[in-house]
Amino acid sequence: MNIFPVTESTLSASHLGQLLQNNYHLSSGAVCKLIRTGMNHLYLVTDGGNRYVFRVYTFDWRTREEISEEVRLLHYLKQQHLSVSYPIADARGEYLQAIQAPEGLRFGVLFSFAEGKKNAKFSQQLSYLIGVAMAGIHQATKDYNLNRVSYTSKTLLTDAYQTTAAFFGAGSEEMAFVEKLTAYLVGEAEKVEQEQVRKGAVHLDMWFDNMHFEGESRVTIFDFDFCGNGLLCYDISYFLFQLYHTNLDEAAYELKAESFLSGYESVVQLSNEERRLLPTACLSVMLFFLSMQCKKFDTWSNIFLNEDHLKRFIGSLKKWIAFHQLEVV
Repeated sequence: MNIFPVTESTLSASHLGQLLQNNYHLSSGAVCKLIRTGMNHLYLVTDGGNRYVFRVYTFDWRTREEISEEVRLLHYLKQQHLSVSYPIADARGEYLQAIQAPEGLRFGVLFSFAEGKKNAKFSQQLSYLIGVAMAGIHQATKDYNLNRVSYTSKTLLTDAYQTTAAFFGAGSEEMAFVEKLTAYLVGEAEKVEQEQVRKGAVHLDMWFDNMHFEGESRVTIFDFDFCGNGLLCYDISYFLFQLYHTNLDEAAYELKAESFLSGYESVVQLSNEERRLLPTACLSVMLFFLSMQCKKFDTWSNIFLNEDHLKRFIGSLKKWIAFHQLEVV
């Protein structure tokens, strides 16, 4: 019987558990449990007192080389004694597991478990520690080159707009705003004093959802799936954008933002040009992520991506723009 082609499958957790037991020499009592599908699929692996996360990349999302570069970056950060979730090699010394799924070849990587838990309403003290942690990563990744995407204005804005416009069409009020904002940000990118901003490997998606906190004393950062080359201030600005939208009280946001930046600058100073870019850099990242939602509609974003979502998304951008009194013309 011919098997009808599929766009995406969910791999059996029990069978993945057997694969991991064999390939990583885990005990026969090791348990694998699906914890999330989405951009990628995540499985919690428990072996006695040890926990791991096995990420299965969706089909045709990342190439073998792109994943290998993510692995290389995380190894480097671990060697610098930075608090990140890192990849773990199997018994043969391999990091990538190739899995023949119904839709085609998919890859999986086993990661260390980031101890602690997520908390969207983290304290001012943790804001400071996040700043310290991010600055430590940026110290290590400054001028570090990855054989992956470079986050230029073409990638974040021009190409992203084409993807979003192809999905939503270009006739609505919301898409007219996206087009205007894209043009504004392209113009702003041309004004950047390149010699005054640090560049290197960026995380690009550094916010509370990709961090675990152990009490008030430790932050572990994970999910470097979007890592690439770009301005380091993209990470700083994007974190501040997300912090703003998870703290509805602007006074509370400002205290946490100040604490975060103080923590960051206790390790490395921002240049005046980097500070100038903080209100706008995140907007480029957000428009890029909107295009990724459009691109991944078939396998992920179809549960939320529609006209109402676009209106809410634009609303969040406009609120940030108003807060910083930006003149988007």
